[in-house]
Amino acid sequence: MDVGRIIFTGHAVHRMFERGLSVADVQSVIRYGEIIEDYPDDMPHPIQLLLGYCGGRPVHVVLAAEAATRTGWVVTAYIPSIAIWEDYFRTRRLR
Repeated sequence: MDVGRIIFTGHAVHRMFERGLSVADVQSVIRYGEIIEDYPDDMPHPIQLLLGYCGGRPVHVVLAAEAATRTGWVVTAYIPSIAIWEDYFRTRRLR
């Protein structure tokens, strides 16, 4: 989804700091990453899970977005674990 305005939730900022992810890292994933999961019916806004690479490491960003205002809320951002993800961090492993 094309977002013009990005808002970082308090949770996202806290987690980004813990995980050594910068605002620029997350913005890069939002701008250039790929959507690997899409939840268009989530409320109050549709959610997307994005995958991008920053400094050679994979980064997932959970983004809630409102198309009408082109606003995106970063819910969280993290480094995906190989124990949970396969296919170059695009597909969840079956448990």
